[in-house]
Amino acid sequence: MMKLFTSLMLVLALGVTSPAYASQDGEVTLKLIETSDVHGCYFSYDFISMKLRKGGLACVSSFVKEQREQYGDGVVLMDNGDILQGQPIAYYYNYIDTTSVHVTSAMLNYMKYDVGTMGNHDVETGHAVYDRWVKQCAFPVLGANIVDNKTGEPYLTPYKIIERKGVKIAVLGMITPAIPSWLPEQLWNGLHFEDMEDCARKWVKIIKEKENPDVLIGLFHAGPEGNKLDNVVENGSGDVAKNVPGFDVVFMGHDHVRRCEKIVNVAGDSVLLVDPANAARYVSDVTVKVTKAGGKLVRKSVEGALADVSRYAADEDFMREFAGQYQATVDFVSRKIGRIEETITTKDAYLGPSAFIDLLHQLQLDITGADISFCAPLSFSAEIKKGDIYMSDMFNLYKYENLLYTMKLTGKEIKDFLEMSYDLWTNQMKSPDDHLMLFNEEDKGFGRFKNPSFNFDSAAGIIYTVDVTKPQGEKIKIERMANGEPFDMNKTYQVAVNSYRGNGGGDLLTKGAGIPKAELAKRIVYSTDKDLRFYLMKRIEEVKVLDPKPLNQWKFIPEDWTVPASKRDYDILFGEKKAVE
Repeated sequence: MMKLFTSLMLVLALGVTSPAYASQDGEVTLKLIETSDVHGCYFSYDFISMKLRKGGLACVSSFVKEQREQYGDGVVLMDNGDILQGQPIAYYYNYIDTTSVHVTSAMLNYMKYDVGTMGNHDVETGHAVYDRWVKQCAFPVLGANIVDNKTGEPYLTPYKIIERKGVKIAVLGMITPAIPSWLPEQLWNGLHFEDMEDCARKWVKIIKEKENPDVLIGLFHAGPEGNKLDNVVENGSGDVAKNVPGFDVVFMGHDHVRRCEKIVNVAGDSVLLVDPANAARYVSDVTVKVTKAGGKLVRKSVEGALADVSRYAADEDFMREFAGQYQATVDFVSRKIGRIEETITTKDAYLGPSAFIDLLHQLQLDITGADISFCAPLSFSAEIKKGDIYMSDMFNLYKYENLLYTMKLTGKEIKDFLEMSYDLWTNQMKSPDDHLMLFNEEDKGFGRFKNPSFNFDSAAGIIYTVDVTKPQGEKIKIERMANGEPFDMNKTYQVAVNSYRGNGGGDLLTKGAGIPKAELAKRIVYSTDKDLRFYLMKRIEEVKVLDPKPLNQWKFIPEDWTVPASKRDYDILFGEKKAVE
């Protein structure tokens, strides 16, 4: 200790300063690091597959330590939401162990995060979870456009001022306002979500007038490109960066697409857009150099990169600190809940009826007592192997924390819903050599599919065919109910759907079935109070042994075209021959 003290005194006496500890005048280098869409990937371990994985907050911790050694307090560490959902460890501390400090806030506090935001999947956990998490974080979780209905003011802190080495940094946080398009109001009751561009315009003015920062940062849980859902811009980060002058950097998330690019805003200034994608494999690594003279800003430069933290070993100190939470999660996912007689996979779900999806259909019908079930594959190639079923398998069986609804739909609405679903899913075949699947010509973020497969809903409870030679509106022919009763286009049926779909997610109920968005809530006759995965788990514990088989209640036609095409397309999708002929 005396040796360290003597060295420090010598440095001070000689007036030596390193670039990382420059005075207010002169050039200061700041390192801005962003994680986003971590989705429960805290360790370099997948608690679903029970295998090691690359990346995770443990590796981010190693990277951040390295940066702090070089840049000292010039490092600003930020998280951009969707951190409370995805891996069983998040689920465990969301809903099972609710008395301990939430593992996520404990980890972010340990790593000394400076600021965060909420993502849509954080909102999906419900008030009890995210309010507890926000309270336990030792830093502000921002949300300028999350507005309290009672007060008209932001529910969360709108922005944070951070001062480092004489440089004043303002961070404005926002979330995609499309939450009501996906999530039931009970998860965000008392709140509403403002348009990002309108909100940014208001708060940038306040920040500039009140704070006069040297650097203005946007920390937005939204992608760059402004597609609309229910007349709300889902991904408004690019519009804000371009149309609201003042930002130096806009950190993005939500869309799981790595980006690092500069654009020119309407004032002719350069703005860096950067997005590290998901699962804590990469982080945004932005270098800002600020030069001041007489305490005033004279020059500023911004350069961005995406750092591959999966190349880093897990931080041993981090692992020791959270060894207890790690073990608690291992114990949770290792609990046996039943047995399954056959291996099932979502790979089979795209080319026809599958044991995997039809098991979900059957469980949804059993839980709700509904006439008909809608369900889609939520994971591209999930698998549950023959043998004992463990809690970890439940996260393969059902990926998200959706609720389960029973809704009233007419026969015509059911048909029109399926018409849109299969139109998103299948190619209109013109010859036997065409693809059965609707593939994209270029990668749009959905793999080989042109559209996201979590919108490929099939139905159970009815017998129907899908003629892939026909256009939307003419593909679906519903022959009868599965119990043999006639299917009536004018009759009202009770239909089991997840809450994402029931709130209009994927537009199958709105654009497809033609139900106005405002009317959807009126169609709900029943909702579970816990997530669908919980009820699936309870049902499996009740029946003890599952022997899932395809229900074979629908098929693609004409079969002399679709059967060979399905085999070809399976090979394209998965690089292997279809196992079941």
